Amino acid sequence: MKNRKLDTDSHIFFYEQEFYIFSNFSAFRLVWKGVDFDTSEVAYHWTRFTNRPDIQQQLLLARSSHEAFKLAQKNKEYQRPNWDDIKSGTMLAILRQKVKQHPYVYKKLMETGERQLVEDSWRDSYWSWGEDRQGQNMLGKLWMSLREDLRLESRLVQTEG
Repeated sequence: MKNRKLDTDSHIFFYEQEFYIFSNFSAFRLVWKGVDFDTSEVAYHWTRFTNRPDIQQQLLLARSSHEAFKLAQKNKEYQRPNWDDIKSGTMLAILRQKVKQHPYVYKKLMETGERQLVEDSWRDSYWSWGEDRQGQNMLGKLWMSLREDLRLESRLVQTEG
C-alpha cells in the first residue's frame, strides 16, 4: 500500500482518512432517481447503465461498492453512449443528494473551509490525482464546487430571511 499524505492547512486528502466520507465508497445510503442505494458509488454506476436494466439490477444486488465498481468495469462496453459527456454532471448531482440527505456530510464539507479537496488515490487519474499526482482530481473539484454552491445558497437564505 502506498503512503498516503496527511491533511494540511491547505489540503484535505480524502481517500482513506478522516474525510473518507467524501469517497463514493463510504457507507452513506442515498435515494437517487427514486431508488435507494447503498452508496453514491452504486448510484453513479447504476445511472451509467440506464439503457441496460439487467445490469442496473445486478448493480443493486452487488454486495459492496467494490463489487459494483468491478461489475461496471466489466460491462463498460454497454454503458450509455453519452456517458463520458454527462458523467461529471451526474456525479455532482449525486454528491448534492448525498449532502442533502446526510447532515453529517454537509457539516464535514463545510468544516473543510477553503482547503483543496483531493481524492488521494493512485488508482484513477480522472476522479483522483492518480499515481503521479498529476491527475484531474475531478471528484475533489466537484466537492469544492458543491461546497461553494452550498455557501452561496446559505447566504441567499440569510439575506432573504
